[in-house]
Amino acid sequence: MSKETWREVILKGPGPQSKKEAVILYAKGLIMGTADLVPGVSGGTVAFVTGIYDKLLEAIASVDKSFFISLFKLNLKEAFSKIHLRFLIPLVLGIGTAIFSLARLMHFLMNHYPHQTWGLFFGLIVASTLIVGKNLESLSSLKTLLFICFGSFIGHLLVSLIPVTTPDSLWFIFICGMIGITAMILPGLSGSFLLLILGKYAYVTGALKAPFIGDNFQILSVFLLGMITGLLSFSRVLRFFLNSYREWTLSFLTGLLIGSLQKIWPWKNVLEKTIVRGKERVLREELYVPNDINGDVIIVFAIMIVGFVGVLLIESLAQKKKIVEVNP
Repeated sequence: MSKETWREVILKGPGPQSKKEAVILYAKGLIMGTADLVPGVSGGTVAFVTGIYDKLLEAIASVDKSFFISLFKLNLKEAFSKIHLRFLIPLVLGIGTAIFSLARLMHFLMNHYPHQTWGLFFGLIVASTLIVGKNLESLSSLKTLLFICFGSFIGHLLVSLIPVTTPDSLWFIFICGMIGITAMILPGLSGSFLLLILGKYAYVTGALKAPFIGDNFQILSVFLLGMITGLLSFSRVLRFFLNSYREWTLSFLTGLLIGSLQKIWPWKNVLEKTIVRGKERVLREELYVPNDINGDVIIVFAIMIVGFVGVLLIESLAQKKKIVEVNP
């Protein structure tokens, strides 16, 4: 049994070095959780554009074989000293705070002010995509441009898919868990949206509503196992590509952001929809630009510009802070 205190265990791994840094990381988690509440927007996108994507993947990868060995031996302090708790705790707290406290607000905004809400997120993501693209070392390289185009194509393809009928077998539920969590850590993709595409959104959320009735507990356990497997394995794959082929990987992820922008464009015509647990879910839609430039349209564009400029200002302040730290 480890003689370390829990405080020492938490502070052992990498993460914020001060209360201020912890609050900033908590705030980023708050934004990630808020993004996950918006259909079509991924918390991975926020992690990507706020500069914590690499650290997030490293923190996830810290949950390795040695962690589970110590956990099964009930050496809790030894087990948790192996993972990046100092990083994960404020981040997860921020995500949880957003999901539990802002869910009603986001639901209200999406239902009563959809164009304005989509406009804000569209401006945020466009500016964020430009910032990420600006940091690519060889933007004029043919290979870089090809990876951006390929990522854009994949992003467009995924957000344009139509839901299909799929089996309820446990092996497929496991795969859905892997795919859902994988999408959540990929910028530009929404895990809940892909579950809807796979025809398992209603099935899984229905089981979650009554977890101890019938086979629901078994369904959720298999789905959770799939999520854990996908999270631990895919995070390592992403880390490998970011470490070994960073420029091409970032180019592909930038393309994913570009390709998924169509999902958050404010003006859409619904072509097909369905009812999931008593709520309407859009299956197919087409984008349009409003012909009548009235007050409401101007407000949406203004909000879009505010979101766009806001991200650029934050980036500018962050760059100035880095210069001051390097040249005090």
